[in-house]
Amino acid sequence: MFRYHCLNPIAQVGLDQLSDKFEKTEDVNAAEAILVRSAAMHDMELSEHLLAVARAGAGVNNIPLDKCADKGIVVFNTPGANANGVKEMVVCGMLLAARDIAGGIKWVKENAEDENIGKSMEKAKKQFAGTELKGKKLGVIGLGAIGVLVANVANRLGMEVYGVDPFLSVKNALNINRDVTVLKSYDELYSMCDYITIHVPYIPDTKGMINAEAMEKMKDGVVLLNFARDLLVNDEDLKKALESGKIAKYVTDFPNPDVVKMPNVIATPHLGASTEESEDNCAVMAAEELNDFLENGNIVNSVNFPKCEAGVCETAGRITVAHKNIPKMLTQFTNVFSEQGINIDHMTNKSRGDYSYCVFDIDSVSTQEIADKLSAIDGVLKVRIVK
Repeated sequence: MFRYHCLNPIAQVGLDQLSDKFEKTEDVNAAEAILVRSAAMHDMELSEHLLAVARAGAGVNNIPLDKCADKGIVVFNTPGANANGVKEMVVCGMLLAARDIAGGIKWVKENAEDENIGKSMEKAKKQFAGTELKGKKLGVIGLGAIGVLVANVANRLGMEVYGVDPFLSVKNALNINRDVTVLKSYDELYSMCDYITIHVPYIPDTKGMINAEAMEKMKDGVVLLNFARDLLVNDEDLKKALESGKIAKYVTDFPNPDVVKMPNVIATPHLGASTEESEDNCAVMAAEELNDFLENGNIVNSVNFPKCEAGVCETAGRITVAHKNIPKMLTQFTNVFSEQGINIDHMTNKSRGDYSYCVFDIDSVSTQEIADKLSAIDGVLKVRIVK
């Protein structure tokens, strides 16, 4: 039986996907799996029982990834599960920037007692006039699950759409509308687009990527949208660009104490994935990832360990090993099985950066003795008997 703990409320439709081998516990230190949305985990003590953390969402900045990896704890996220919800917010953000809808709504409320509001608004509405999206050029930075949806829907709205993604996958490339132009460089996108929207993960290479140098290359009066991560944009440089008019509007789903005080900022309180559908989709995907990992030892959509799939075990036993990505590890593992007279029927080994993961399907039932011998090898982080 696998025990799981929820650090945040998780949609029941997701929890219902967990197999009958799972039971909920209120004691986080007793859990083999944690389900989380936004709860901060950096200061948590990670129990030796913990095998996996599943984030019901895409961003994992609230989870100590390296700390988990060093303990052999696999961290999952749910890329694409909330993509449609975020896509719709981006469209909303573009409309709010193009036309002063918020200002108009505010004016109506402020003049609610005006018996002649019908006449008054005809005079007042010119101050809220804006432009249409049709015919404008949109640049999409990052053509992942969300970026592709944004690009395609903007194209259907009549916008000229350009995208850049140095790591564009074949799957996403095939899903992009043929009228969307994929460029080779950010600089080309910056120089030609009226609207620019960011859809890249927050990693060291992307931190503050939208800085003074990037902004200088953009068209005067560009609208910048950030529904990805707060720290992708350099706040100090952003303030100067907004004050000078280089950036006409900054639309963000990540308000912070500095940004909310800047001029021409339209900020929403992290609503991108705050839909019933997105929360359900994320919960379902997170539960499916935990099912496959804890029951079969497979890893899909991990952010700190490599993707490693061996299907359902059809041999007598299966053992998984999370370890450091250093030389001669496989030789030491196979020696352990050989010394015990155990044949390896199938082995899957994958690496990602500093970490690797192995699945061994063997011709005899896995024993704690074998697991202990594997665990004793220098560089091994966690050994698990799956079968």
